[in-house]
Amino acid sequence: MGPKNSKSKKSKKDEEDEQEQNQTIEEQLKMESEASYKEVKVLVLGTGESGKTTFLKQLRILHKEGFVEQDHEQYKVTIKQNAIIHTKALISACITNDWDLSEGNMKIAKKFSKYGTTDTDLTSEVASEISTLWDDQAFKTAYHNRHLFQLPDSTDYFLGDILRISKEDYIPTERDMLNCRIPTTGVNELSFKFGEIPWTVIDVGGQRSERRKWIHQFEDATLIIYVVAASEFNQKLYEDESINRMVESLTLFRKTANNEYFKKKNCVIFLNKIDLFEEKIKKYDLSETFPEYKGGKDVEEAKKFLKKKFTKIGQNGERNIFVHETCATDTKNV
Repeated sequence: MGPKNSKSKKSKKDEEDEQEQNQTIEEQLKMESEASYKEVKVLVLGTGESGKTTFLKQLRILHKEGFVEQDHEQYKVTIKQNAIIHTKALISACITNDWDLSEGNMKIAKKFSKYGTTDTDLTSEVASEISTLWDDQAFKTAYHNRHLFQLPDSTDYFLGDILRISKEDYIPTERDMLNCRIPTTGVNELSFKFGEIPWTVIDVGGQRSERRKWIHQFEDATLIIYVVAASEFNQKLYEDESINRMVESLTLFRKTANNEYFKKKNCVIFLNKIDLFEEKIKKYDLSETFPEYKGGKDVEEAKKFLKKKFTKIGQNGERNIFVHETCATDTKNV
């Protein structure tokens, strides 16, 4: 998930349509909840890295107590470890792709080959080395070509502010924790009241090994939210680098939509990381992944294509499908 907020400007008609969709969803959920005297149960699905867990974090901020002291300690450790892991990944990419570091920075890079990913402290010295590497043009090139290897979108957010993060008295901010990724394992639930109606939102790990757990959550769900990382149309899976992430997301949604427990469930599709998508589509043509796409590098045409692609899969005459453009790290947007 990228740290930047979406800069896309919606027309008045788009905003009115979105408000109408929101109203329709809220009315349906209210009627279903009142009719059954049950809570609204929302199942959040999607592939790994799509932004499901970040969405759940936002709900904690908006409807619960937000992050607590224990969260700060956990994220502090994870963020510092990830900074070293991401630095090593960038060094590896520079070497593999012949993006030459300066002579002095190559010496620093060789030191990093000896660093462990979990047993090396992010001291002020190590942070200073990372800062020096991050300013190297080769590192910038590697980051801008991160679709060629595995690297989180928020790497620039953390490495660009590495000196702050390395301080002994560092306490992660809310934004730090929203941009930090900790893979979901198992089933995470968040319960809260929205108005007078109790809600339970369930986030299930999106990695392939976690998906078998989804089926047990389908039957009594009121609503399905399916999260798609729109910006990942030219990236490969962590689990299998022969598979395109967007193709995997479509395949998974097709299987999910055709599941017997899901056929009558209303569905909201989040085209997430839309800020990163808008930046990326200006450089990379969607037709590289989908040859049938003819819209070139036009942002709106690309969005329209993806929306149609997903809604066509999910339509069966028994459910309503709504699509929203989202940036899960942006609390206002959520």
